[in-house]
Amino acid sequence: MWAHSMTVRDYQDLIDRGWRRSGRYVYKPVMNQTCCPQYTIRCRSLQFQPSKSHKKVLKKMLKFLAKGEISKGNCEDEPMEPSMEDAVAGDMALINKLDLQCDLKKLGDNLKESLEREVKKKGKSTKKEESDEFIQSQDKNEELGSGEPSHAVDVHTAPKPGKGADLSKPPCRKAKEIRKERKRLKLMQQSPAGGPEGFQAPREPKTKPNQPKSLEELIFESLPEDASHKLEVRVVRSSPPSSQFKATMLESYQVYKRYQMVIHNHSPDEPTVSQFTGFLCTSPLEPENPPNGPDCGYGSFHQQYWLDGKIIAVGVIDILPYCVSSVYLYYDPDYSFLSLGVYSALREIAFTRQLHEKASQLSYYYMGFYIHSCPKMRYKGHYRPSDLLCPETYVWVPIEQCLPSLENSKYCRFNQDPEAADEGRSRDPDRLQVLYKKAILPYGVFKQQQREPGEEAAVLQYASLVGQACSERMLLFRN
Repeated sequence: MWAHSMTVRDYQDLIDRGWRRSGRYVYKPVMNQTCCPQYTIRCRSLQFQPSKSHKKVLKKMLKFLAKGEISKGNCEDEPMEPSMEDAVAGDMALINKLDLQCDLKKLGDNLKESLEREVKKKGKSTKKEESDEFIQSQDKNEELGSGEPSHAVDVHTAPKPGKGADLSKPPCRKAKEIRKERKRLKLMQQSPAGGPEGFQAPREPKTKPNQPKSLEELIFESLPEDASHKLEVRVVRSSPPSSQFKATMLESYQVYKRYQMVIHNHSPDEPTVSQFTGFLCTSPLEPENPPNGPDCGYGSFHQQYWLDGKIIAVGVIDILPYCVSSVYLYYDPDYSFLSLGVYSALREIAFTRQLHEKASQLSYYYMGFYIHSCPKMRYKGHYRPSDLLCPETYVWVPIEQCLPSLENSKYCRFNQDPEAADEGRSRDPDRLQVLYKKAILPYGVFKQQQREPGEEAAVLQYASLVGQACSERMLLFRN
């Protein structure tokens, strides 16, 4: 259907019934008939924890910003998608395979067994006090995918030529680690209690293990003063267009045009400016700024990624009462090496959590459609915990419970209760609101004036698809 104007509340209810929008065009797949069923997917952003591949993308961005480093070896299957290994969190064989590829590649197979043997031997050693702090530091490096061997391991077997560093020799220490150790010793000497306030000396590993870094800590890790690049993310209202949006629209359009030419092989003549604005800038959503809502308000926005003063990517998003809904992303192909698809999704999850601090009901990140029958579209299921929308009862079901059914059938009813029905279904079509000749009429009145063949079937189908609540709030245009 074509939406001329729509409240954010109505669109929230519609996407919770499987609808999505592209510009003003609002559509819903016929799930039990389409060849590739598209299930609405949402991430529970407040409980989200980045996977190992997500952390690698964030670290890659930080390295680029800090030192201008461009990663050559990439463990992702696709430039814009996390590796498939992280899709199955419980499959340790696949996780170990990813670890081997990304973290132990330099050691060679001949060192792997001796490393594991020596690690076990060291674990039983009585010298834990000497190595606890160091191992914790190394664990942190492995979590971020540093690819370096643990210095606490003493291996006496020389490697084969070309297989990496000779671990029989004293390991090289990073200057940063040496400075940290000097500072720690100095502080311990100055403190009569053996350590300054808030500082923990190495001890037996009986305490709680270090908590993993939050998504925000990983994204906003401090950069050196002489960082090579500066990244800024700006949120500008796209509909109605704000002054900031108008001032940057042409530059944004040029990025989109290059994206379509390089990534999707479009001709230089397309898309036109009007096609661009119709698809990614115009929106039926009416802006709202309630006092208990987010500071930016509700509606449609562009999240612009500015690198050194120029736009390199734009995320098109809707901010709704209960969620941030991702509409589209486009980026400068010259920066594909930064995995901007994954990076922008992580930034949008962090943005959702930020908005939640002011608007407590807003806590979900909607990623569009999950298409299990298309392997390249399964990457959206990597952002856990997430839920899929049941196409019959419109309740949310954890994706882990849905996957076994989807392996057996493209189309599935996820609600396991056979008696459950759609609670928001159309119960009284006569109360549906119609806009006819500039007048608002209940459908019960309107249908008495109309005898067009097929009119009633079309209206009843509309009522069943949008549900009772929306059918009474929205106006169905008839002429």
